[in-house]
Amino acid sequence: MVKQYEAVFIMTPVLSDDQMKETVQKFEKIIVDNKGEIVHQENWGMRKLAYPIKKKSSGFYHLFEFTAEPSFVKEFEIQLKRDERIMRYLTVILDKDAIEYNKRRREGNLNKNNEQE
Repeated sequence: MVKQYEAVFIMTPVLSDDQMKETVQKFEKIIVDNKGEIVHQENWGMRKLAYPIKKKSSGFYHLFEFTAEPSFVKEFEIQLKRDERIMRYLTVILDKDAIEYNKRRREGNLNKNNEQE
């Protein structure tokens, strides 16, 4: 059964713009090649880390929201772990409320329901 996931990963700050885009495209391709579908993605850019990772104090953040079979997520995380350009990653399964929240956030409608009450 296909489920919806959100994955955020942090790439090392020493990457050039092209290397960063190439890394994102690699993981995009992995998702699509494994019958997954990318619902949304965001490049959050260079951010300061809360604590140093591999002696780095900043990194490039990228978010993928995608649908896939649950068995794929383990393979996806193995690929993230093997890539030396990735410093950290986190993949979470989204429930119906999180999916709705993300959809409203993308559309800029976060507070619309509260105003109608």
